[in-house]
Amino acid sequence: MTISDPDDVTIDGDLAAADELATPDRDHSGDEARRAIEAVVLAATEPVEPQFLAELVELPIARVEELCADLVREYEETGRGFVLARVAGGYRFQTHPDLAPYVERFVLEGQHVRLSGAALETLAIVAYKQPIARGQVSAIRGVNVETTLQTLVARGYVTEVGRDPGPGLAVLYGTTLAFLERIGLDSIDDLPPLGDFVPDASIVEALERGLRMPDDPLADPEPGDRPDDEGDDA
Repeated sequence: MTISDPDDVTIDGDLAAADELATPDRDHSGDEARRAIEAVVLAATEPVEPQFLAELVELPIARVEELCADLVREYEETGRGFVLARVAGGYRFQTHPDLAPYVERFVLEGQHVRLSGAALETLAIVAYKQPIARGQVSAIRGVNVETTLQTLVARGYVTEVGRDPGPGLAVLYGTTLAFLERIGLDSIDDLPPLGDFVPDASIVEALERGLRMPDDPLADPEPGDRPDDEGDDA
């Protein structure tokens, strides 16, 4: 008990309780904020941006990022079947990559609407070359891609992002946030380098040699069988 004046009697416990009531979010940076982040991301149908999470839990964005990083580590250490992933500029829950075979089996059973090989090729070209005009995509693929592009636009993976300043003002296409979300990337810069998919020149040469028939006129002759080898004194 603290007495500062005969007519003014204040109990320390009452002061502490009043202070806590005045600042209900004082402990918001702990377990409550973590649980709130989990609940919001779980309920969301799209990735939730850190700024929006920060506004919800009334914490700095940097603190929200720290809490999300803690959740990522916690899920990984406890061997959960899901992860908290940063995709398309926000956070969402998605299945653990190690469990992809089970998820694919679950998703593909009874699935009838899938992107064709032509659509996947077109989508890849747009992703790596964006912004790109339809004519440029057609030139790369060697076929008219108008219908394929319309399909990708309808699916929400590709959208118009501008106009070519050259003659004709051709429409330029690029990928969407929905595309990033579906492939699990945070930004288009996270796409793997194209060089990762191109085999070394020696591998290509070995494959070509192995695929040629013995009587193929293009097959490399064995050393000593070449006309130039006759009479070679070296």
